[in-house]
Amino acid sequence: MVSRCSHVVLGSLLIAVVAATGCAKRPATTQASAPAPAGAAGTTAGGTGAAPARSSEFTGPGSTGSTSGSQSSGSTATPSGATAGAARPSPREFSEVAELRDIHFDFDKYDIRAGDARVLDSNATWLKSNPNHLLLIEGHCDERGTNEYNLALGERRAKSTMNYLVAQGVQASRITIISYGKERPVCTERNESCWMKNRRSHFLTKAQ
Repeated sequence: MVSRCSHVVLGSLLIAVVAATGCAKRPATTQASAPAPAGAAGTTAGGTGAAPARSSEFTGPGSTGSTSGSQSSGSTATPSGATAGAARPSPREFSEVAELRDIHFDFDKYDIRAGDARVLDSNATWLKSNPNHLLLIEGHCDERGTNEYNLALGERRAKSTMNYLVAQGVQASRITIISYGKERPVCTERNESCWMKNRRSHFLTKAQ
């Protein structure tokens, strides 16, 4: 009886030893984090990286070489001006002269019409007879079109007017041009007869 119990106890001990030996040979498993991908030094703790700053360069007319990625178009038109001389005087320094008459333009045009050429011939005669006066030519448009488009068109009208006067013997160094686009209408009715009055070059002078 004792011998049988001894065998049972001995068998149980052998089973326990074998079980313990088998468990010791099984490797422990741990969850390792994956390594960061190569070149990911700029990533943040949240897993997203800040993209490198990108700059673009505007190289159109009038560009100052800014590397800003956007340009402000502006909804309010501002007069654009140019001068044939070294410095552009302020328009506030000029005043109207009755002898210098306005000329007008066809819709969306800036070429000098035959009737307006005769007006410019008369203006050129007065300017050559008064060489001590500087001239400011304002370019104007009717209300149709955007501010930006009309500023450009008004400037073309002022330039074509200036070029005609220079061809008639008026010194370019005496002339300043400026565009107001559609910002200064002389007539505010919405019809063609009114719009025609606004499509003009207007003349101001300043004694020097």
